[in-house]
Amino acid sequence: WLESWRHKDKKGWFERGTGIAWAADVAGKHRWGVVRTGFRRVVEPRPKAMAYLVVYAELALGLGLVAGFLTPVALVAGLLLNLLYLVLMIHDWAEQGQNAMMALISLVALFAMAWQTWSLDSALGLFP
Repeated sequence: WLESWRHKDKKGWFERGTGIAWAADVAGKHRWGVVRTGFRRVVEPRPKAMAYLVVYAELALGLGLVAGFLTPVALVAGLLLNLLYLVLMIHDWAEQGQNAMMALISLVALFAMAWQTWSLDSALGLFP
């Protein structure tokens, strides 16, 4: 997640709206009507807020997982973001290997309760 955040063209996402414009193009051609409708109702009315949400969610997830702070929350959020991306990009499975593996890693870490060993969560006694 930190690499995704680091490589993002933040100026493009925040000032020119390139990320949301790309997603709008993909959603507009999507084979499932619910994706097109959901995008039009939720994302299109507030593109700037959604750009900030996506970019800073990636940063928060990366920091949370690396530091081990609020780890179960970060794992669930990461799983949801990966699943959303998989649904959005369902027509192009060649690009999905990384996201599928990250979703699987989130699931494994979640069910293994990975935050109970080496993490700030463990040191602070969160999520026993």
